[in-house]
Amino acid sequence: MDKLLITGGERLNGEVPISGAKNAALPILCAGLLTGGDVHLTNLPLLKDVATMEKLLNQMGLRMQVSGDAVTLNGSQINCLEAPYDLVKTMRASILALGPLLARFGEAKVSLPGGCAIGARPVDQHIKGLQAMGAEIHIEAGYIHARAKKLKGTRIVTDMITVTGTENLLMAATLAEGETILENAACEPEVVDLANLLVAMGAQITGIGSSRMTIQGVDSLHGAEHHIISDRIEAVTFLCAVAACGGDVTIKNTRVDIMDVALDKLREAGAIVISETDSIRIQMSSRPKAVSFRTTEYPGFPTDMQAQFMAMNCIAQGTSHVTETIFENRFMHVQELNRLGALIEIEGHTAIVRGVDKLIAAPVMATDLRASASLVIAALAAQGQTLIDRIYHLDRGYDRMEIKLGALGAQIQRVS
Repeated sequence: MDKLLITGGERLNGEVPISGAKNAALPILCAGLLTGGDVHLTNLPLLKDVATMEKLLNQMGLRMQVSGDAVTLNGSQINCLEAPYDLVKTMRASILALGPLLARFGEAKVSLPGGCAIGARPVDQHIKGLQAMGAEIHIEAGYIHARAKKLKGTRIVTDMITVTGTENLLMAATLAEGETILENAACEPEVVDLANLLVAMGAQITGIGSSRMTIQGVDSLHGAEHHIISDRIEAVTFLCAVAACGGDVTIKNTRVDIMDVALDKLREAGAIVISETDSIRIQMSSRPKAVSFRTTEYPGFPTDMQAQFMAMNCIAQGTSHVTETIFENRFMHVQELNRLGALIEIEGHTAIVRGVDKLIAAPVMATDLRASASLVIAALAAQGQTLIDRIYHLDRGYDRMEIKLGALGAQIQRVS
């Protein structure tokens, strides 16, 4: 099993390219199930989760031609309408095959996702919405069995804002009969990216980027070309690393317009942040100042950035309060950060972080994707050598992180 060995204390300097967004790429790959035409995608990140999704879709008969960060999908020969448990259990985003299969083929059998370290994340909103569109759904032996001769457009109001729920229902509605209105829809940039691809494929969608989207169903969708947006979470991870370690780094191939809340917090922490159209330069010459925040849906502070900012707060001047409102178990990195000398206490849904002058290296273990990123940041800032175990979590969502950090001057290597 691979681990990361990090010798902390180095300032970070140089340029780093940001890869395509994992949370956009996964639903966009599933959109290939909606048409028999060629869907050509660029800026696809090289991630474990993307490889798992490709394996799942290929098993269904979706043909793929991969070349570097580009892939051409062709769904003209789909011959399996099932997403089996052995693949779904490793990646909850596999549920995104349900809507497209049901809408195009009238049938789908998708395993219920397994447990998740950071929270329950139930799929009941997906099921509720598809049932409202006329699908017959029953759950048997751990699988969702769905049938619908033809989905019918309707008004769907989800009980909560759900990103994957919005994406699943959006894809299903593109081929439904009549008009579908999605109320309380997620507004995340990754949802917008999916919607933009669907429009390029011939879907009729209005209200993109708002909490109320209207979809006029069409008989069929066609092929299209699409460039996946860059990963704002990866970008912020590198920015937090510079804020914690000090240095001067330019983030390339990014989307400044969808990162306002994070950039404001970095400036509050004392970083000099200079934004261009598709790049961000961050300069940090002193110890950061503590910043407090509360996670919430877009355009608020993203839960996927919480752990990285907490790592920065560990060595900040002052005390910060970090409140998590999205996932009930998303403080598992706290005990690992405390092993490095951080002073963090948890009170309900809030972590109280008292900044310390320095962190000291120790063996730590990643518990989930973003927790692993926070441990990398803390290890980069710590004195001594830190060994991070279970970095397969990191590989799920970060494209060759140790290579990118190494190019910035970090002392980091992958060891087996």
